[in-house]
Amino acid sequence: MQPLAASISLGSRTSLLAQVVRGSRTMASSSRAALQTLEARLNEEMDGMREAGTYKTERVITSPQDSKVSVSGREDKVLNFCANNYLGLSDHPEVVKAAHEALDSHGFGMSSVRFICGTQDIHKELETKIAKFHDMDDCILFPSCFDANAGLFEAILGPEDALISDSLNHASIIDGVRLCKAQRHRYKHMDMVDLEEKLVAAKDARVRLIVTDGVFSMDGDVAPLRDICDLAEKHDALVFIDECHATGFFGETGRGTIEHCDVHGPVAIINSTLGKALGGATGGYTAAIQPVVDILRQKARPYLFSNAVAPAVVGASLKVFDMLSQPDNPFVAKVRKNTHLFRDRLTKAGFRLSGDYDHPIVPVMLGDARLASEMADDMLQRGVYVIGFSFPVVPRGEARIRTQISAAHSEDDVNFAADAFIEIGKKHGVIN
Repeated sequence: MQPLAASISLGSRTSLLAQVVRGSRTMASSSRAALQTLEARLNEEMDGMREAGTYKTERVITSPQDSKVSVSGREDKVLNFCANNYLGLSDHPEVVKAAHEALDSHGFGMSSVRFICGTQDIHKELETKIAKFHDMDDCILFPSCFDANAGLFEAILGPEDALISDSLNHASIIDGVRLCKAQRHRYKHMDMVDLEEKLVAAKDARVRLIVTDGVFSMDGDVAPLRDICDLAEKHDALVFIDECHATGFFGETGRGTIEHCDVHGPVAIINSTLGKALGGATGGYTAAIQPVVDILRQKARPYLFSNAVAPAVVGASLKVFDMLSQPDNPFVAKVRKNTHLFRDRLTKAGFRLSGDYDHPIVPVMLGDARLASEMADDMLQRGVYVIGFSFPVVPRGEARIRTQISAAHSEDDVNFAADAFIEIGKKHGVIN
């Protein structure tokens, strides 16, 4: 009998109830009725998404991730302006070679969690390099940064402590905070007056931890880290930052928001990812003061109950950190130059952009979900791969096309994408 999961094609409206009945003829009528009710409710919800223009479809790429990609149904390659491949390393020959070498030397997978028999010498080597890169005591690897955020707060804080979190922090931070028994305070996005009020409200807590993204992924805006650290020192608090959209490419040498804002001080914990700029595969980590890393090895549930990061990912990541540590590393300057060119051209054309001028997340703000979706489709026809973002990924009424610039893009690529945006923007009446 064909497995149920295999029998459901992507996007199919085939009745879930009919397929379940084929798989289990003895199912009670009450269970069939419950399935029918669930199916009707979910289909109604998805029909509403389609009507509102917020239903998300997945394009299929048939090539490696790069500045240009092959998309199913098209013969030509298109420019990719919506990947987290900020340094252009996802298909870099040296990174791929390092992954192959790790496969040969250390195998495909660990089939185990770290504390049983899942720790290899290269895991420890990578943790040491990451800690040095961030100027932290130590580092612990996780399957993803989502897992790192899910495991951190519950492990290090209790009911006597307090979390003070930016209102627009990433979903993984929000979920991690929900798992923690500490007092929870939320301050208005990047609002330092409100942050100080929350710090005062939590003055009796044993430990107060300010929690913020370094760079906010939907808007490309940068946390005012210097001000945050000043408040932390004033109120005897510590700072946590999520650096997923900063590590490797933001700041003068790619050390992230800390370097960009020229601070360190009370930043005690950095979480980040191997799955974006650093090769784009998978894996995340916490780099922190020693006691934090030590307790995470003992208590962090995603670490204790998930397989170790695959050897090929570790081997490739080791190579990436070696490349970034070279004094003649060309990647950071290239992505910054491309970012400035793209932002300058779209701003001059009349588009409303969000985000920091130096950051390669460049959201083109459109407001309407359907408009964002239709413009993204037109851009693909023009040869530029971008995606429209709408609720619930961003707030209602703030739909956008979030573009992301890469060091792998040439100047001609950037100008081609800008020309396409100007053409499509005029077609839809977004600019004159």
